[in-house]
Amino acid sequence: MEVFTKERLAQVHERIKLYIHETPILTSALIDEIAGCSIFFKCENFQKMGAFKMRGATNSILQLSKEEQQKGVVTHSSGNFAQALSLAAKSLNVPAYIVMPSSAPQVKKDAVKTYGGKITECPPTLKDREETAQKIVDEKGATFVHPSNDIEVILGQGTAALELLQKKPNLDIIITPVGGGGLIAGTALAVSLFSEYTKTIGAEPFEVDDAYRSLISGKIETNESTNTIADGLKTKLGDQNFPIIQKHVQEIIRVTEEQIKNALKLIWERMKIVVEPSSAVALAAILKEPAKFKNKQIGLIISGGNVDLGKLAELF
Repeated sequence: MEVFTKERLAQVHERIKLYIHETPILTSALIDEIAGCSIFFKCENFQKMGAFKMRGATNSILQLSKEEQQKGVVTHSSGNFAQALSLAAKSLNVPAYIVMPSSAPQVKKDAVKTYGGKITECPPTLKDREETAQKIVDEKGATFVHPSNDIEVILGQGTAALELLQKKPNLDIIITPVGGGGLIAGTALAVSLFSEYTKTIGAEPFEVDDAYRSLISGKIETNESTNTIADGLKTKLGDQNFPIIQKHVQEIIRVTEEQIKNALKLIWERMKIVVEPSSAVALAAILKEPAKFKNKQIGLIISGGNVDLGKLAELF
């Protein structure tokens, strides 16, 4: 059983802070009025490569030995983690091998190449992604880094909540979107270690509510469909992050596609910042259950801002 301490998470933060941005915390009086509570938006859309995943990717590489770093890192991802691991590896002069499904948007492939990642394409199934990544591990001796089900990645993601609590120690709740589970697990760990009374709540689309169902059943559930505009939340929980979520997350609130769109519009129009649909899921949850959050101090982690501008019409 892993031992998590204040010192360990603080060391992770100290280790990575040279390579990441300490992102701003923004507020909106109008959104507070609509929501009936005070919301502090931790804006990871302003993180390097545009998402919180830079934190975990950086920590995972820095934890490797010099010999392991020379051989490189490998992951399979169609989106933000592919970009994060590529940029983190480039910053540290480490080779990054990225397995991407052939169906991944060209804009994301281009971003990975810009950050120096070496792409290997494969058919768009999880089995193909895993087998292709394993082949690179065998051939290159590279270390596999999972986008969300890796303890060092989870601890890295938890530093966003740590920074938030350092600036706003009196939060009643921190809420995050839930996809693969790395962000909410890291957030919940930070909250459990650095606050005596803050709660951690997750937010998830009804269309991909595997984490909600997993907390109820006590085992990792999967989704039948992935029909949501919150494309960053289509992945499922893993055996490393699920026990942390079970222990430290109070509940997960589900929201509809319409509620996500309304929250997204509110952030874009009122805060004048670009966030991806996955980020809006957390605000949608607050607006859905106002009685739960009424008059409370809420930290909300905006997970990222990587929007495919070619699909704007689908969002609104």
